[in-house]
Amino acid sequence: MKGFFKTLLASFLGVFAAMFLGVIVLVGIVSAAGAASETTPVVPDSAILKIGGNLTLAEQSSDGDFDPSALFAGGSMNATKQVGILSAIQAIEKAASDPAIKFIYINPSQVNGAISHLEEFRTALVKFKESGKAIISYSETYSQGGYYLASVADKMYVHPYGGNMVFGVSTSLMFLKGALDKLGIEVQLIRHGKYKSAGEQFVNTNISEANREQNQAMITSLWNSISEEICKSRNLDLKKFNAHVDNLSATQPEEMVAAGMADGIMTRDEMTAELAGLFGVEKEDDIKMITLDKYAKAVIKPNVKATDKIAIIYANGEIVDSGEGISPSKYTKVISDVRKDSTIKAVLLRVDSPGGSAMAAEIIRKELELLRKEKPVVVSYGSYAASGGYWISAECDKIFTNETTLTGSIGVFSMIPNIEKIVKEKARINIVNINSNEHSDMMTMTKPLDRAETAYMQKGVEVIYDTFLSIVANGRDMTTQEVDKIAQGRVWSGTDAIKVDLADEIGTIYDALNYTINISELEDYQLVEYPKVKSQMEKIMESFGNAESAISRLSDPDIALEDMVQELKQMSRTVYARMEYDYVFQN
Repeated sequence: MKGFFKTLLASFLGVFAAMFLGVIVLVGIVSAAGAASETTPVVPDSAILKIGGNLTLAEQSSDGDFDPSALFAGGSMNATKQVGILSAIQAIEKAASDPAIKFIYINPSQVNGAISHLEEFRTALVKFKESGKAIISYSETYSQGGYYLASVADKMYVHPYGGNMVFGVSTSLMFLKGALDKLGIEVQLIRHGKYKSAGEQFVNTNISEANREQNQAMITSLWNSISEEICKSRNLDLKKFNAHVDNLSATQPEEMVAAGMADGIMTRDEMTAELAGLFGVEKEDDIKMITLDKYAKAVIKPNVKATDKIAIIYANGEIVDSGEGISPSKYTKVISDVRKDSTIKAVLLRVDSPGGSAMAAEIIRKELELLRKEKPVVVSYGSYAASGGYWISAECDKIFTNETTLTGSIGVFSMIPNIEKIVKEKARINIVNINSNEHSDMMTMTKPLDRAETAYMQKGVEVIYDTFLSIVANGRDMTTQEVDKIAQGRVWSGTDAIKVDLADEIGTIYDALNYTINISELEDYQLVEYPKVKSQMEKIMESFGNAESAISRLSDPDIALEDMVQELKQMSRTVYARMEYDYVFQN
């Protein structure tokens, strides 16, 4: 009877999934066909460049995230426009010298992106102003990231019932040991590094002093970079600005204007009339605007006639042994293909990764080592280049970082869950291990590690840590002792990374690209990007396959439980070079 109901449930879910996914695929095909039929945008003879309209600044340009659920909320699967940060910067540079673009209008409430992307884009806008063209900003409410971006504007306007949400930078750390103790799960953590706090949330009920120290230093450094740039652009006194932030005394429109944090208060209609006047027309209908994503498509053209190339390799995501992310199987092929391509003369490696598997990082590093023997490899850091992300890039020719990049985290850890208590006391399951040797059952997760096993794990971590030190020492022209002093798992902001010689120069991806072009000594070239961005159709079919597999497996509780156990086993067998968590800047 039990088997019958299990089969019935699985069949029901399967039929439902097929119907659901069939609709998604059909709509996706129509959507993709529509997208494919779009013509290249045309820039009007005279226009305002609009930055907004559900714009997302991303690592690479794409048609947008595939979001099937949006269909059932009355939206579309392509709700956002993803513009790669390099394309966005190049478009702003083009606009500065383009006579058709009269000025820039920013609606920051419609712009999303990681803090590093906002920083890079903002830097481009600062340079745009050198052309003499104006930047105008308007928003109902300025989020923190939105205000940071928009503060570069010549004029900032706010809605009468709006304000700002500039509160400073914060991160929240959750410690799970109390909850795990109640569940009967013990996490056995083996690590090296005073500041290597990854895994700490599983074994402590509160933050360690070392972890508090590094987090406070990072948060302070990030806020200093952000607040100083805001005050520089707005001509504000830094001390007074921070006093307003601390006292929440300049959050309302009138307060913002009085504090110099905004230039005026306007309704939407008044803002439209202002834009019309600046554009030199009387009617709203006569205002011509082109959005950044369309402008980028119109003005950034690949130089397909050039035979010589410069490659950009995007290492974006977590470093994993297999599957989605930065995996050896995917990236060793990419790097090898670039190395073997004689038309590629130089490489820009863009790293945006918190790290991950130490083994996977080393495999990728070795492939990059072969590449560096034949071609120069310059590095640009995005939001993260931490732990494994730093591991793969430390030996490259030059490292550019953003001020808000989080990097370093030179440390190693491993975790082995012990689920003996929850299995025996909660599930009432008795497990009997039969061993051929003393430690045959070490990785079963149903017993605590003994002294010899802990020593074995610690030894492995120490070996990998020493290897990490050697890699960094070789790449940064330091001794291992010097690296160790700034390592120990400590995470640094980009600003501080320069001070401790973990990076060479503050600069955007565009700065790093220009440097790569200069050392290649190429006058005529085309840019090629790796890995290739997936098409909308590829995303759709991938989502279909993933969802079908997930539903199929979830329909069988036995398989679902086995999947969970296997995931835990994989976790216990992996040595990590990764940050403890991802930091989120409130956008």
